[in-house]
Amino acid sequence: MSSADRLPRLLALVPYLMSHPGAQVPEVARLFGLTEKQLIDDLQLVWMCGLPGHTPGDLIDVSWDGGEILIDNADTIARPLRLGVDEASALLVALRMLAELPEFEDGDALARVIAKLERAAGEGAAAVSSQVAVEHDPAPDAMATVREALRGGRRLSLSYYVPGRDEVTPRQVDPTRLVMADGRSYLEGWCYRAEGMRLFRLDRMMDVEVLEVPADPPAGAEPLDLADGVFRPSPTDELAELELTPAGRWVAEYYPCEEVTELGEGRLRVTLRARDQGWVVRLALRLGDAGRVVAPEHLAARVRETAAAALARYETAG
Repeated sequence: MSSADRLPRLLALVPYLMSHPGAQVPEVARLFGLTEKQLIDDLQLVWMCGLPGHTPGDLIDVSWDGGEILIDNADTIARPLRLGVDEASALLVALRMLAELPEFEDGDALARVIAKLERAAGEGAAAVSSQVAVEHDPAPDAMATVREALRGGRRLSLSYYVPGRDEVTPRQVDPTRLVMADGRSYLEGWCYRAEGMRLFRLDRMMDVEVLEVPADPPAGAEPLDLADGVFRPSPTDELAELELTPAGRWVAEYYPCEEVTELGEGRLRVTLRARDQGWVVRLALRLGDAGRVVAPEHLAARVRETAAAALARYETAG
């Protein structure tokens, strides 16, 4: 289970246990929709949480002997949240990005939240965040055209860039919805070229046109499950093995891995499916010294060659 799944539950679990001292394990597990083992795993994690310093006096104390859950030293969770300048700045940047999306064009509530946060954070955070611009615009008119097709129930004709193959492909798509995932806007729809439901990033649409044809996806076309993100490997994709330092452990949570092995001292070995070699190469270069490809050898060699070519360009530039 990823951190994104557990964090909201833990934030609800601790206040509940504080207001229900002596609650029984089976009862709490049933209330939160968990097995008893999952609840115990959460309690073991809570036991390691607390204030910076991480001495026994800083950490939450929780016990569940005999099935009765008792929690102590967790009063700090009820204190008003105090954000540092960097934390408040990051939150303001994210909220301003959301406010610029078409889905929030009438978002008065969001505007009020931003204004309140700016007042609470002070001039420092507001000044820093106002200097950061987040580029998330799709191709010209793509968003408006897609929304028009959705409103009118019409088919779309796309020229779509596929980075893995470095090619532009023609598509006809019956649109079903617009979604936000991993900070980007996607069109979901039935693709007649792929004969299946697909996601299309709006900023990879080179051209988009509404056709005078009613959208008519097959009866069995189901919305894609995006609970685990957009990345959807196939069982036929090549397996790649990476070793990660503590700074690279995010890969195991961000991408679905076939296997995750602890190597000690915070290091991991992960095995994941590679949709194409180029994607793994880009991931390895992004990791830098936080991870490396160890298998297959031909993929590791390609990473080394690409990194060497990139370094050579810097040397040529002086």
